[in-house]
Amino acid sequence: MPARPVLVDDLPAPLAPLFLLVGDEELLVERAISAVGAAARRDDPATVRTERAGTDLDAATLHELLGPSLFGDARLVIVTGAQDISSATLAVLAPYLQAPGEGTVIVLAHAGGAKGKAVLEAARTAKAVEVGCAKLTRAEDRVDFVRAEVRRSGGRIDPEAAGALVEAIGTDLRELAAVASQLVSDGTGTVTAAAVRAYRTGRADVKGFDVADQVMAGNATGALETLRYALDVGVAHVLIADALADAVSTLAKVAGAGRGEKYALASRLGIAPFKVGKAQGQMRSWSEPAVRRALVLVASLNADVKGAAADGGYALERAVRQLVALRGRR
Repeated sequence: MPARPVLVDDLPAPLAPLFLLVGDEELLVERAISAVGAAARRDDPATVRTERAGTDLDAATLHELLGPSLFGDARLVIVTGAQDISSATLAVLAPYLQAPGEGTVIVLAHAGGAKGKAVLEAARTAKAVEVGCAKLTRAEDRVDFVRAEVRRSGGRIDPEAAGALVEAIGTDLRELAAVASQLVSDGTGTVTAAAVRAYRTGRADVKGFDVADQVMAGNATGALETLRYALDVGVAHVLIADALADAVSTLAKVAGAGRGEKYALASRLGIAPFKVGKAQGQMRSWSEPAVRRALVLVASLNADVKGAAADGGYALERAVRQLVALRGRR
């Protein structure tokens, strides 16, 4: 079955105590975690969320995260890279999977495959709610994904248009989702083949990450010139905003992880090594307060380009100027 977005409405109340996310499609994993988190807060707004990588877990950490709570706090414990959990750690974790504490929800995100098979078996034996997050390798599954994305954005899409959009974009689900949302917001609610052809004609070699690279390097002139060119040739506002958000969030994650060799950090953070290396080079010019402010800015920009602002292009230009100004600020 093709993967589809996991929505809060898909998750019954009260929430199941154990979820198993299987697959390495980053967007689907992020959405599933977000949906479980929102549902947990729906059940108890005071839910405390904690996230750990599988490599960071040991017996002491597990007892702290999952052991009985003195105050009965609602807890959401997310384990990313669950395939990396050691056998010794799994022996401690397994009883908690079988009987999570009162008010505790556990989410295991496992990449799938042979590595960490014992973790999969333990979660399935504990009757975890399993969510497929594998990459969509078949074109027809990506077409189904596009249809679901358009519905999620409140629109409809013609059958021919869905296939044309997949052909135009390719296999990147994050870009497919962003363009589907943009086409719905730009049109009358129904995405047609003609609208997809117009978008495809407007695509150019310049990408959102070209703008983001200039911003993170502090090149205001280059960033604005690249942004204006991207807008002129029809690059979707939401794609540029997503690239800026990705650059800032990557910098925040790498800076928060401390010193380390880029390949080791990439494995621990779940970020491509080249992106970790790029962020490590940028860290010297970005203070912690500046990064925090940048995270707020890109979150606001995401809402702006999806309709909160009257002019998405102006919102992007303003954000670019503000982000460049933050670089080097203490």
